Amino acid sequence: MKKLTHIDDTGRANMVDVGHKSQQSRSATAEGFISLNAETVKLVGENQMKKGDVLTVAEIAGIQGAKRTSELIPLCHNLLLTKVEVNCALTASGVKATCTANCIGQTGVEMEALTGVQVALLTIYDMCKAVDKSMVISNVRLTEKTKSDL
Repeated sequence: MKKLTHIDDTGRANMVDVGHKSQQSRSATAEGFISLNAETVKLVGENQMKKGDVLTVAEIAGIQGAKRTSELIPLCHNLLLTKVEVNCALTASGVKATCTANCIGQTGVEMEALTGVQVALLTIYDMCKAVDKSMVISNVRLTEKTKSDL
C-alpha cells in the first residue's frame, strides 16, 4: 500500500516539510464566476445594493481570505504574502473574480489565490442574496502558477 505523503510513520496527519526547499519568488492566479440575474447586475452596477459597494467589499474580503488561508485549510503552510490583488469585474451575466497572490517562500501560493477568489465570490453572494435567489458560483480554477529562483 502506498504511503500518503501527509501521513507520518505513526499514522498521524502532518504538514509536508518544506524546510529543505530554497526560497523562491512565487506567484499564483485563480479566477471564478458568480452568475447574477439581470436586475442584480443592474443594482450592483449602479451601486444600489443595501449592503453597500459589492465589488469593492468583495475585493477587500478576497484579500482578507487569501491572508487567512492557513487558518482555513488544515495542512496549508502559513505564508508571508508580499502581495495579494483581487479584481471583481461586472459582466452582463454576473461577476468574474480574479486573485493573484505573491510571496517569497518555500512552497506555492495557489491555495491563497484560490481562497481569495472563493471568499470574494462568497461575499458577492452574501451581499446579493436578498434580491437574487438564482446565483451560482462556478468555474473556480487556478489559471497560472510560477516560481523563480532569487
